[in-house]
Amino acid sequence: QVQLVEDGGGLVQPGGALRLSCAASGSTSEIYNVAWFRQAPGKQRELVALISRLGSIKYADSVKGRCTISRDNAKDTVWLTIDSLKTEDTAVYSCWAGTLGGSYWGQGTQVTVSS
Repeated sequence: QVQLVEDGGGLVQPGGALRLSCAASGSTSEIYNVAWFRQAPGKQRELVALISRLGSIKYADSVKGRCTISRDNAKDTVWLTIDSLKTEDTAVYSCWAGTLGGSYWGQGTQVTVSS
């Protein structure tokens, strides 16, 4: 079992930046991939960024160039930073972790980009 706890959401002005964290506990040695997804009102959940245990990274086209995902395996924590925020970045951001035994989700954190 793996537990994920996100932190760092809130209200941000357009053009600003946010940094989200995802702290894992439990059987963290079994985690291979960690990703951030987001779901905006009325839209399907979409992948924002993914990082493997070895550091391979993938970004969604919508955030490429202004997003950074990083991982500290020793601290069992993954961070997501998005710069130059747009109103369309408003969504609930959720952390996901994949293991050989299954996948796990955090509870999600609301990010609202508005002036």
